[in-house]
Amino acid sequence: MNSKVRPFSPRKTRSQSRRGTPQGQESSAASAITPAVTNRPNASLVIHDTIKLLPEKLSANVTRLSSVGHGILLKKHLWLRQYSASGVAGAIARGLRADATLVFGQEEAGTAICVDSSGILMTCAHCVAEVEDELDLESSHWLVFESGQIVEAKCVAWDGRRDLALLKVVAAQGMPGPQVSGGPKSSSQRRCDFPCALPDTSSPPLNDVLVCVGHPGSEDLESDQPGVATGYDVLVMSEGRFRGCAEGQDPQDNEKIGALKHDCWTYWGHSGAPLFRKRSKLLVGLHSSWDDVRRPRASRCCSRLSWPCWWCCWGSGSACPGLGQQRGIRW
Repeated sequence: MNSKVRPFSPRKTRSQSRRGTPQGQESSAASAITPAVTNRPNASLVIHDTIKLLPEKLSANVTRLSSVGHGILLKKHLWLRQYSASGVAGAIARGLRADATLVFGQEEAGTAICVDSSGILMTCAHCVAEVEDELDLESSHWLVFESGQIVEAKCVAWDGRRDLALLKVVAAQGMPGPQVSGGPKSSSQRRCDFPCALPDTSSPPLNDVLVCVGHPGSEDLESDQPGVATGYDVLVMSEGRFRGCAEGQDPQDNEKIGALKHDCWTYWGHSGAPLFRKRSKLLVGLHSSWDDVRRPRASRCCSRLSWPCWWCCWGSGSACPGLGQQRGIRW
């Protein structure tokens, strides 16, 4: 019996082969899809700009993870503290916010991107819960920034149809930024100042060069033997091109497979990985799945990216979708 743990993956869907259509051609069904979020919003989570400060030496008593799970989290943390993925440092120096990328701490892998300096993270919904019945809004998710900084986050919005979720950082190691105004030096809360990516408000042109920063799983799921290591770095950067939309599919409907295509290299664990335009350095989407019918994944598969029409601009007095007034940008 194969006991492999499958990482949160680019969801492998054997759907019909689709021809790419030029950017800008969207299904007329788009207007029929509302910006749905879970009908069980995280009402207990107060949205503000202060978070709990985590100790640098993080124990399992703090994370409340199993010894194995805690060890995996620390292993990823140490790798990211000691190493930089090939090309990432140079990309950051050129203005690409690869430093806003996070990896999930659990064995199954998964990727996220910070979209607001207060600690709002965006990822694929299936990285948080495969179906809404499995969604636990009180559950903590442990992630690690590209810098190696560990954060604790909770889900504040989940949209299975768009395959998108928002998480809010509630605690972090070595929190950058000034202390809470008027607070003592030993204050356990700090103001937030996380690296974040800016979204592109327009679709990229066909064949535009994209950069993907993601977290490939550590286990080779194509091997007949369980436990075979892939040897991949914790974080990997790859380049590819935007390949247009799948014909006849609504770009906002990613429930089975994403509608927009790219050919950056991805692997299990890349779900939620940000895709940036190389020229503008702006965020254009999240990797979510691949179609192995159109092209085998091993030869730079025709991958899919989520194209969200919502993400919240978090600021003083604003709230998450389902909790109150929201301000969104369609990208």
